[in-house]
Amino acid sequence: MDKDRTVFEQGLVAVKGNQIIAVTDGKDVENYKAKTTIDAEGDIVMPGLINTHTHVSMTVFRSLAEDVPDRQYRYIFPLEKKLVSRDMVRIGAQLGNVEMLKGGVTTYADMYYFEDEVARTVDKIGMRAVLGQTVIIFPVADAANAEEGIQYALNFIEEYKDHPRITPAFAPHAPYTNSTEILQKVTELSLQHNVPVMIHLAESDREIEAIAERSGGKSPVAYMADIGALTPNLVAAHVIYVDDNDIALLKKHDVGIAHNMRANIKSAKGVSPAMKMQQQGLRIGLGTDGPMSGNTLSTIDEFNQVAKVHKLVNKDRAAMPPIKVIEMATIGAARALHMEDTIGSLEKGKLADIIVIDTKAPNMVPVYNPYSALVYSAYATNVKHTIVDGNMLMEDRNMLTVDETAIREEALAFADKVRKTVIESGEIIQ
Repeated sequence: MDKDRTVFEQGLVAVKGNQIIAVTDGKDVENYKAKTTIDAEGDIVMPGLINTHTHVSMTVFRSLAEDVPDRQYRYIFPLEKKLVSRDMVRIGAQLGNVEMLKGGVTTYADMYYFEDEVARTVDKIGMRAVLGQTVIIFPVADAANAEEGIQYALNFIEEYKDHPRITPAFAPHAPYTNSTEILQKVTELSLQHNVPVMIHLAESDREIEAIAERSGGKSPVAYMADIGALTPNLVAAHVIYVDDNDIALLKKHDVGIAHNMRANIKSAKGVSPAMKMQQQGLRIGLGTDGPMSGNTLSTIDEFNQVAKVHKLVNKDRAAMPPIKVIEMATIGAARALHMEDTIGSLEKGKLADIIVIDTKAPNMVPVYNPYSALVYSAYATNVKHTIVDGNMLMEDRNMLTVDETAIREEALAFADKVRKTVIESGEIIQ
């Protein structure tokens, strides 16, 4: 996934410390000696996948209240008010980290509460992440108001600003769940501290109506531009309801975009003009959204739907070819997070975030074109090995840095608490 989109039919990747020191056709293999050698004969070796938007800790709420209209306000916010805690965030993040790592995700961008707890789980498992502490106008588990959320974020940023694999960030939930003053303050602080800002943008009818009323009829993107909140530090999730003027503003301000196909079509919100944004050179990468929205945290599961739905809405079988999908999952996603200088491709000098895809599984036989095989045939379970920062974190589907069984059992125990709180109690959250 370098600038030339090089594919080696037979190849070699050499890693020293946490960096890639060579990517070649393998004919120079005798020039390298290593303590560890992975024989990936016949398999696909590629950059680790990058999930540009999720809420990892919500794994413990997965599959609750499916198909409920206005689910965010009628169900999710009340559910979180009852059950979000440090423990819940830790347990859910541990489970989600394992799911992502086993699906080839080496870096992810997250927005949630108690984000320092998420950071500790990321540190332990060995992944890379951009972690945004939520800022929202109403009382939540870790802050009474948006100002307290900002202070929590500042403390989090101070704690993790020098971490080699974790980038702390602000995460104002959305324009309509924060005031203009809060959005401007977060923008100013992000520039001052040189950290990302993650936000849901141009996602829903509720948002469009609220922002139009606040701004005299402007779109959410135009409003954010007017108040000075569009900057290169911003990563905007969803970006469904945008026109050409909005896209031009996003490009002008060098904003990153997280495209979450499955979550958007499941919620019937619409299809983002992601293909147009990609064609126009915007920074756009794939995201899964949270596990209550898209249900799985598998970027590989996004591939198929991203390719097919864009063909459908554009009525063009040639639209969104497989190589463009893989771009969105790797180097494109790295660009969305402004991390393309360090991750997203297999190139000399980049960080060693590498995955190996098994091509011997029945669903992957035969492979005539690796891009087509990945997009239309692969499952997350085809990921064989996952390496992050030069360290093997999963080998032959076995987790090496955490106890997968213990993590699953703790998540199941918490699920019992969820079941008693919102199901068996007879209480219906509305």
